[in-house]
Amino acid sequence: MGAPQARLSELARNLVSSGHTVTVLTSMPNYPTGRLFQGYRGLYRRENVDGVSVIRAFIYPSNSLGVAPRLLNYFSFVLSSILIGAVVLPRADFLLTESPPLFLGISGFLLSRLKGARWIFNVSDLWPESAVRLGVVGEGLSLRIAYAIEAFCYGKAWLVTGQSREILADIHRRFPNVSTHHLSNGVDTDLFGPERRSMKTRRDFGNDGSCIALYAGLHGIAQGLDQILEALTLVDNQTSLEVVFIGDGPEKERLIRRSAELGLKNVRFLGARGRSEMPATIASADIALVPLKSKLPGAVPSKIYEAMGSGVPVLLVADGEAGDIINSVGCGIVVPHGDLPGIASALERLANNTDLRREMGAAGRRQAVERFDRRTICKTFELLLGDQAASRTLSGPLRQTHSPVKGTE
Repeated sequence: MGAPQARLSELARNLVSSGHTVTVLTSMPNYPTGRLFQGYRGLYRRENVDGVSVIRAFIYPSNSLGVAPRLLNYFSFVLSSILIGAVVLPRADFLLTESPPLFLGISGFLLSRLKGARWIFNVSDLWPESAVRLGVVGEGLSLRIAYAIEAFCYGKAWLVTGQSREILADIHRRFPNVSTHHLSNGVDTDLFGPERRSMKTRRDFGNDGSCIALYAGLHGIAQGLDQILEALTLVDNQTSLEVVFIGDGPEKERLIRRSAELGLKNVRFLGARGRSEMPATIASADIALVPLKSKLPGAVPSKIYEAMGSGVPVLLVADGEAGDIINSVGCGIVVPHGDLPGIASALERLANNTDLRREMGAAGRRQAVERFDRRTICKTFELLLGDQAASRTLSGPLRQTHSPVKGTE
């Protein structure tokens, strides 16, 4: 469960389906509750998932917002991944490390050297910059160390991949000699589609015929879900609208309390759902809610692609590249973060106009198929690695064959 997990799982499955051997070194499953899943204990264990060899290593599980538990969570896996990976990981042509957490760059770099692999550092969010904007990290020694680790990772990586053009532009502005590739997020348009819409799922939402606005995902700091709750107090009482929050996370209990304090009668909080349930869950909504708490450079939430693939219009509370995608496609409404009247107005407009929702949903579906299908994105990345694997200059840096901030959609 989770956006990075889904994106990387599909990348691994696509590579295996093309005949490559893929091994994943990850932690014992504990997201998003911060508790180990039943049956997972010990230092490490092996699994096989859809033809992918999976090695799970020890982690101190926690979803606490406190500094000490968070650092224990991060560094327990950094240490276990180095020790266990050094022994059980096979030699490889390429080793890809996901960031954040930024600290995994330490183990990624060391393991790439031990296993003779070219190191790919994949940046999903710009850390520590995003952590500073969210108030997770303040000025001081810890921030300077984080920036030093970031510079080290970019400098040592054979290739830096980023999920948005803003991320790559920021990296190249500060580190102009880094080789980059746009490894965009996307959606499996066979798995996510409007045909998955289900009346049974809508009944599970508790629907009584109202327009359903859905948020499905992590209830964390970065999402700023309280904006939606506060904005609902400004929505016209005559608007037939229900808001459903599906998922878990460190902010969930506080959000439930806040909803009660505001006296909101049209809000429901439901538990997390498995990945296999998400296509029907999203397609059965009328509006997909995708909020961010503040401006996070380069952030393009994966939820917008899944909503587009499902033919569901998006209400995006953000700006930057994510907003540009929504506006260029015409698949939803973009509101700046913190604009409570704007959020309320957008909810009313979408809830009261079935034709508008249908038009926006259809536009999103078309563009998801044409531009953001994950199989095409994975295939382009595979071809890039294949070309390099066939080259005689593998020990050196990737030759830049395109503009550093350009790449495939």
